[in-house]
Amino acid sequence: MINPNSKIIAVDFDGTIVEDEYPSIGKPKMFAFETLKMLQKDGHRLILWTYRTGRALQEAVEFCAEKEVEFYAVNASFPGEQFSEKEASRKINADVFIDDRNIGGMKGWGEIYQLISGEEADLPKPKKRKKRLFRF
Repeated sequence: MINPNSKIIAVDFDGTIVEDEYPSIGKPKMFAFETLKMLQKDGHRLILWTYRTGRALQEAVEFCAEKEVEFYAVNASFPGEQFSEKEASRKINADVFIDDRNIGGMKGWGEIYQLISGEEADLPKPKKRKKRLFRF
């Protein structure tokens, strides 16, 4: 459901949703998929915005679908957009961009959710490690 306060959010893949292992698919970043699903549930539209093309892009889209995240558009501003260098810029039209190469670095997914929604994310707490005097 799209609400009047919804945003279009462009999300990078490698280094943002998953660890950067390009052209392979890295391990999911902590809370990335949980946060993306919460943003979709809140009515925001997600665009997968990535350098990947061809088979590598298809693998990324399928990987996200397996994690129950489907995108409004992929490397496009809207579904079905046909890119033409004569008519349009390659820049994606979005309200928010989430990328590991932001100035200041990548924020945690819980903080990203809070910044976009204005609410604290209800994400599971990471397990605390026991402090030990010696590590072997």
